[in-house]
Parts: sequence; C-alpha cells; structure tokens
Amino acid sequence: MKQFFLKFFTWWSGQTFGTQLWTKRYGELVGQDEQGNLYYRTRGGAIDPTLGFERRWVIYNGYAEASRIPPSWHGWIHHVVDVPPTQDNYQPREWEKPHQPNLTGTANAYRPSGSTLAGGKRPKATGDYQPWTPG
Repeated sequence: MKQFFLKFFTWWSGQTFGTQLWTKRYGELVGQDEQGNLYYRTRGGAIDPTLGFERRWVIYNGYAEASRIPPSWHGWIHHVVDVPPTQDNYQPREWEKPHQPNLTGTANAYRPSGSTLAGGKRPKATGDYQPWTPG
C-alpha cells in the first residue's frame, strides 16, 4: 500500500503513476545510459501538435536529479542533436568527467576559504579596508 501511495504522489524517487501510464501508452524506448536511466520519445517519433516537435523524456533510475543525465544523452534530450547516442556510436571526449551527484547541503559540498562552514579562519583584512563607524 505504501508503494502505491509513493508512486501516486511522489516524483523524486522514480516515475509517478501518471508518467508510467503516459509512457506505456505514448512512449517508445530509445535507450538506456550507464546509470540505468531510460530515455523515451513519442511513439514513432511523432510530432506533438502542442509543442511542434517530438516529445522526449527520461525515467530516472532512483532519485530524480537532472544532473544525472550524462553528456552523451544531454544533447539528444534537449533537441541539440537528432540522433540518440545508441544510434550514433557516441564516443566521450577525453575531458568529460564521470557523474558526480549534487553535493550541496552535504559534508562534501564545496566551501571556499573564509566560509564559516569551512571550519577555518577568515583571512585578516589587508589594510585597504576602513570600517565605517557612526558619528
């Protein structure tokens, strides 16, 4: 019962019930990436009359986070390229890094020097700073 309500009311931990029905009725599986995300388009590549172009979407494997779409699929999902990487024999560039989750709010988040959360001390003012004093 809990799984039913989670699927019906939440979207962040996978597809909702409505998305599952839409995908089953109108979707065509295009491919899967190395993280297990599934990529779909309208069946037969049909043009959506409302949008004026083919509708494309992703069903995340686990937590729904947009940064989990790898560069190989990013161009296709955003209509930059017409051919999905499964048909294009996509080769990653040497400068492309593997996915790293969004670390904001975690202990591994980036904290520059001087940040109160970094645990260090702020550097002293260099002398070109004159504090304002009233009066």
